[in-house]
Amino acid sequence: MAADEPLIVYSRQECHLCELAVSMLERTGTAWRSVDIDKDPELLVRYGSHVPVLRHMGSGRELFFPFNEDQILSFVAGDALAT
Repeated sequence: MAADEPLIVYSRQECHLCELAVSMLERTGTAWRSVDIDKDPELLVRYGSHVPVLRHMGSGRELFFPFNEDQILSFVAGDALAT
């Protein structure tokens, strides 16, 4: 992943798991930006209650929660399995 290409974090407001995922991303120094699925009907249908989800926009790979910091780093490096 290019340094200027942040991961997308599909999330929703008041989601404690989403907050946990963001906290892990910050601790790993991973670039990210959040997208609230509740503001997009297509994303809401696609992800529903399955947030947080990390998405690498370049490859389209996704990592669904649960994940930990090591899995985030592997995902960023391209080592994690896409779901």
